[in-house]
Amino acid sequence: MHLPSFLWLWRIAAWSMGLSLLAYSLLAVSGIWMRLRRRSQQPRPEWLRPLHFTLGAILVILVLLLLAIGLVGTLGYYGTLGHSPHLPAGLFVVSLTLLSAWSAIQIGQEKTWARSLHVGTNLTLFLALAIVSLSGWSVVQKYLP
Repeated sequence: MHLPSFLWLWRIAAWSMGLSLLAYSLLAVSGIWMRLRRRSQQPRPEWLRPLHFTLGAILVILVLLLLAIGLVGTLGYYGTLGHSPHLPAGLFVVSLTLLSAWSAIQIGQEKTWARSLHVGTNLTLFLALAIVSLSGWSVVQKYLP
């Protein structure tokens, strides 16, 4: 297939990545807010935790959409995978995002380890998103004339 047939796919990927970064940023803000409230022993607003979970679900959906777009686009354009470090970086981001979502639903009184796993995963995810963004930029340059 030729590039013009994939242009719509790259637009969806660009929007998805931008929205993923926005969702991650909003998750960081809401997560820090929840942590500050817990540390100061102040009650958090009732809407904050559901908002945080909803943003997390949106991030998972966007990351899985980006994975699908990347696989379809690369296979359609090149016929094979593994043309750059973007694939392992992307798979790492997908893994971290899914681990973060899983650890989030484990957080509770009995599972004290889950919160630290969730926070640590998200700190690592920050670096992974930076790496996948940079490697993605170099991939995009291959497709543009």
